[in-house]
Amino acid sequence: MVARCPDSCWALFVPPDVEIIPFKVETLMMQYADMEELPRLSKRILVVDDYLPIRELICEALGQSGYRDVSVAENGREALDMFMHAPFDLVISDVMMPVMGGMELLDRLREISPETSVIMITVEPAIELTVSAMKKGAVDFLKKPFNIDELLFKVHICLNEKTLREGAQPTTGIAELQLTDKTRELSVQGHIYDSFESIEDDHEDIFRKIVDLSLKVVDGEECALLLYDEEEIFHPKIIISLDEKNYETKTIPALGQIFREVVAKKGAMMVHSSEHPEIAPSLICAPLMIRKNIFGILCIRKKLNRELFTFKDLQYIVSLTKRASLNLENRILYESVYNNVLDTLRSLVASVQLRDHYTEEHCLRVTGLALRITEQMNCSKKEIESIKIAGMMHDVGKIAIPDSVLLKPGRLTVEEFTIIMSHPDVGERILRPILLFDQEREIILHHHERWDGKGYPAKLAGEDIPLLSRILAVADAFDAMTNNRPYRSAMSVADAVAEIERNSNVQFDPNVVEVFLKMCRSGEAEIHPEDDMPMKAI
Repeated sequence: MVARCPDSCWALFVPPDVEIIPFKVETLMMQYADMEELPRLSKRILVVDDYLPIRELICEALGQSGYRDVSVAENGREALDMFMHAPFDLVISDVMMPVMGGMELLDRLREISPETSVIMITVEPAIELTVSAMKKGAVDFLKKPFNIDELLFKVHICLNEKTLREGAQPTTGIAELQLTDKTRELSVQGHIYDSFESIEDDHEDIFRKIVDLSLKVVDGEECALLLYDEEEIFHPKIIISLDEKNYETKTIPALGQIFREVVAKKGAMMVHSSEHPEIAPSLICAPLMIRKNIFGILCIRKKLNRELFTFKDLQYIVSLTKRASLNLENRILYESVYNNVLDTLRSLVASVQLRDHYTEEHCLRVTGLALRITEQMNCSKKEIESIKIAGMMHDVGKIAIPDSVLLKPGRLTVEEFTIIMSHPDVGERILRPILLFDQEREIILHHHERWDGKGYPAKLAGEDIPLLSRILAVADAFDAMTNNRPYRSAMSVADAVAEIERNSNVQFDPNVVEVFLKMCRSGEAEIHPEDDMPMKAI
């Protein structure tokens, strides 16, 4: 099992005290100049998927990597028929298929050929499905859409392990059992890693993920996540129990001494009823830590089959809490850097606002309206956060505009308007060194482009203009028309709305205009400068 590392690299999943050595799939493959000499390349692979393009993609990638004996099947039943004629070394199977799905195929393969490696592919693997497949012997899971390099690497690992097992030829079944057990362990560890690597929700969702996943990987029945404060008090955050009230009022106080021991030694504990009669019959308790400081405790009780938790269960929970803690720490560090950078940019915006008080209220109003349009268009959370920042920063480039132009009470000359036109480019260059704001700087750079391609600075047209720039353009134009400027009086709202509608499919994206007009009819487009939208980390 492998775990993702930065820059599309891969490394074996190893304990924290062992050095991780990253490498790329391409580098790995280049080490073998003579592909035909590799025993693994002679292995038989079966690709099972009811969707022809996926089958063709996988087969082509395997062929280009040197695998010569690759067969295909459209469903589990067809795969089983082929398997009975001639066994395969590796099966790559989709989960959802007609006639016979991947999980049933996995069950049947375990009956007739338990030594066959299996990689399952699915659109959105639920925790229950994933852990169930691991316990049935699936080597790994891949989620669609998947990276083909990731699949090829895992194919390589599976077939290399099979080659090693065949070469070892153990005289007893012990070695085989140990290898199979290790494979399963790495699969669960890798799933734990991937679960927190890909999560994009807030802290509350991470806490829920910790609890849900911990119960699944060790077959636990009860679980509690408690936050630990400076006053050395444990505060229940999430409790999963048939009787949550009783757990909070009786169980947690009864386990207080164990919690304090975990805090004292900053390490996980596994306790059985033989040592503590109040434990029925087994318990695992592990700390959640950031920079060696404990901020929470995870406690899992009652294995579903009423057996005792094992040392391997303890290892899984330790891995899970460490990975979750690292995820939270990275988020906190990211948010700290993010907020510091945002404060610096706000200072730049403030310097413009000191010169032109209109800019401050304009940015607030534009942000509010753009945000509401973005939400109505069902944009993602990340896009909504981006529009908050881009809206507030969209005029930051005006810091480079001379007062004689920026504050001119009369109409601008052609030369002066050319200077004004530079502000999106200046704003983009201000944000360019800050990698955190790649999307936001693109929004700012293109918020004065036009649907017909006659805007600036790049004369982009239609959907070549970033969607959020198109949204910002409508909000920016509407607010500019409906507010007084030294050189002209404000339009009425009705006239400004009519102007926006008249320029649909000319200056503005017609889809954005349609949403804007619908909001105007319902009264949702009215934005006041005091409507301050808080910005948080993406």
